[in-house]
Amino acid sequence: MERGKMAELESLETAAEHERILREIESTDTACIGPTLRSVYDGEEHGRFMEKLEARIRNHDREIEKMCNFHYQGFVDSITELLKVRGEAQKLKNQVTDTNRKLQNEGKELIIAMEELKQCRLQQRNISATVDKLTLCLPVLEMYSKLREQMKSKRHYPALKTLEHLEHTYLPQVSHYRFCKIMVDNIPKLREEIKEVSMSDLKDFLESIRKHSDKIGETAMKQAQQQRNLDNIVSQHPRISGGKKSKKEVCASSDLEVKNTSPMSEQDSGILDVEDEDEDEEVPGAQDLVDFSPVYRCLHIYSVLDARETFENYYRKQRRKQARLVLQPPSNMHETLDGYRKYFNQIVGFFVVEDHILHTTQGLVNRAYIDELWEMALSKTIAALRTHSSYCSDPSLVLDLKNLIVLFADTLQGYGFPVNQLFDMLLEIQDQYSETLLKKWSGVFRNILDSDNYSPIPVTNEEVYKKIVGQFPFQDAELEKQPFPKKFPFSEFVPKVYNQIKEFIYACLKFSEDLHLSSTEVDDMIRKSTNLLLTRTLSNCLQNVIKRKNVGLTELVQIIINTTHLEKSCKFLEEFITNITNVLPETVHTTKLYGTTTFKDARHAAEEEIYTNLNQKIDQFLQLADYDWMAMEPGSRASDYLVDLIGFLRSTFAVFTHLPGKVAQTACMSACKHLSTSLMQLLLEAEVRQLTLGALQQFNLDVEECEQFARSGPVPGFQGDTLQLAFIDLRQLLDLFIQWDWSTYLADYGQPTCKYLRVNPTTALILLEKMRDTSRKNNVFAQFRKNERDKQKLIDTVAKQLRSLINSHHS
Repeated sequence: MERGKMAELESLETAAEHERILREIESTDTACIGPTLRSVYDGEEHGRFMEKLEARIRNHDREIEKMCNFHYQGFVDSITELLKVRGEAQKLKNQVTDTNRKLQNEGKELIIAMEELKQCRLQQRNISATVDKLTLCLPVLEMYSKLREQMKSKRHYPALKTLEHLEHTYLPQVSHYRFCKIMVDNIPKLREEIKEVSMSDLKDFLESIRKHSDKIGETAMKQAQQQRNLDNIVSQHPRISGGKKSKKEVCASSDLEVKNTSPMSEQDSGILDVEDEDEDEEVPGAQDLVDFSPVYRCLHIYSVLDARETFENYYRKQRRKQARLVLQPPSNMHETLDGYRKYFNQIVGFFVVEDHILHTTQGLVNRAYIDELWEMALSKTIAALRTHSSYCSDPSLVLDLKNLIVLFADTLQGYGFPVNQLFDMLLEIQDQYSETLLKKWSGVFRNILDSDNYSPIPVTNEEVYKKIVGQFPFQDAELEKQPFPKKFPFSEFVPKVYNQIKEFIYACLKFSEDLHLSSTEVDDMIRKSTNLLLTRTLSNCLQNVIKRKNVGLTELVQIIINTTHLEKSCKFLEEFITNITNVLPETVHTTKLYGTTTFKDARHAAEEEIYTNLNQKIDQFLQLADYDWMAMEPGSRASDYLVDLIGFLRSTFAVFTHLPGKVAQTACMSACKHLSTSLMQLLLEAEVRQLTLGALQQFNLDVEECEQFARSGPVPGFQGDTLQLAFIDLRQLLDLFIQWDWSTYLADYGQPTCKYLRVNPTTALILLEKMRDTSRKNNVFAQFRKNERDKQKLIDTVAKQLRSLINSHHS
């Protein structure tokens, strides 16, 4: 039962499913019937379904048949009408075919034209695309062509800018083209080429400024000289200073302006302002002699290539090498001023260029680098100048060198370099300059002294008189009153020496110019140098003249007179220095002139030389003495040699009229003392072993002649018998022996009132021994005569007593 029910239920479900499928088939579009049919074949009852489908088809056929039967007449009518329509349709078809044939025939030309139009449109589109592509490529090619042209014309900085635009702006737009890839590959090579070429230009620039440093320095120093001359003119004429500023001043100061340039175009080379051409021709500046554009271009090229530090290091290294070459002085620099000038020009040129680079670039060189170079240059320059200037013996060259160093220092100071050490070194050179001046003036003084005639200057008219008085400060009322011709007391070397001292002072003053020294410092320098001139140079020259072998008494007397007048002129030299330095002698720390001491020393030396010379002359006369010490009787008058000697002394002392009184008196006293001493030595010398009373009396005549000369007053100023006292020793000795007054001598010996106070017992004993020996030898038979025996005994007794006096004196 249950199975039957279940089978019945399944059959009902299957029938309902088949019915549903059939409805879907009837209502669904044919294109979508697939899934419905698939559901039939998926089941197991498709046989039944087919039966139901066929039954459904039969039902539809019956309905169609019914429908057709119902509409048959209408169908027949429709067929009839359709047949009529077919005939008309055939006609229409023929007409359409004919029309189509005609249209096709007519459209062939149009088709050809359309094909041509199509080709034209295609070409037009291709051309348009090509133009668009070329529009992108042409700027790239143009830029590349421009780059090549710039490289060819050596415009490297613009070429580098073009290369940047090409690489970053144009090439990315057409990067897919093959030629662009070639360009991209060439860009590093082009950069390296630009780098190498710009470095080559820099090397040429460095070589150029090395060659032009001399000329640059020369022009810079000329500008500084012009500025200094202008300043001097302005200082002398202050009213003019408010007027128009001269072009030279502008020129000199133009290099000091700081200008920061950048070579944004090929024409910009960082050159300073150039003067207007309508002005007078002026000295060109550094920028007019050297083209600085290569260094600017190279700097900016390396900056763009991120290699600025490399460039700066290379530039500084090369310039340091050039600085060392510039600072190496030539070995013969000291021989001429041109050697120093060229050396200074090169140094100035080097630092003018560096200063220009400092002010026209951003960081290529900095102040620290410049200061370092300047410190090195300053030390080497000062060392070189110290070495080479020490070889110079010409004061004119030393003075020119000083002026050149001042100009060198002023020039570099104008560019902001410290130059105090140079001025300190000039003070050292000033000492050397003084030494060279002293050597030169030593020769001048020697020539003056050697060529002088050592005679008073004769003047025959007022003009000559005034000329000499104008050369030398001399005033003498008595001389002025005397009629012409007349004579100055001094010789020609006095005004000549005085004027040369003034010339020396002027020469010292010239060196102090432009050294920025105060008046006090200049005054002190001049006074110290003048003191050296007086105390060393002039003093040595005077001493050499005085000590010459062939100098005569007349010359020595004139030297004393000359030095006396030169000594008096020292106060005028003081005034002369005061006038040119405007520093009063009363100022604290003012150095005094030592001329007075110099001339006093020279005068004293001359006086001593006079004394020595007189004594030598006296000795020469005494060498002519020829005494007969064994003479029994004296002559009738004084010896000839002594008469000649006295005559010489009289004539000599007559020349001493212009000497200071004390000098003449001292000379006369010295001569008399020396004569007295020499005569005493002549009497007591060991070679004279025997002596007679007659010889002693002759000797007494000579001494009397000397005493007569002393009494005659050969030199005024002696009081009483002062000059005779020079011969007192001889006089008392001779009186003692000639008068044979031994009892008085022995009795009064040692008492202040003794008649023979100046007779020394030793001297008396020596002379007595000579007379005793003579008595013994010449009087062989004296022992047989009572008087002679008594005299011999007396001599022996006196000799014994004299020995006793001598022994008691020594004890």
